[in-house]
Amino acid sequence: MIRSSRRLWIPIACLVVLALSSGAASAANKTKVDQATRRVEQGAKQIGQGKVGPGFKEMFTGIGHTVFEGAKFSGKTMDEFFKKSFGS
Repeated sequence: MIRSSRRLWIPIACLVVLALSSGAASAANKTKVDQATRRVEQGAKQIGQGKVGPGFKEMFTGIGHTVFEGAKFSGKTMDEFFKKSFGS
């Protein structure tokens, strides 16, 4: 089961790397990903300061936003890459 899921992620990862390396992504989309990543960091810092409840809430909310915004960013980047590459 682990092998089959790994085989599924390899082509996806290759496409993402290819799309991101094309330089087609705009900086405006990446700022949302960076903001969500900062929420994860802030939550982790709160946990380190002893504020476990609010820290976990902030951290896991940030993780959710990071995944969501990262997926949107990757999708837009791959879309721009394929439009440039195949001229549709």
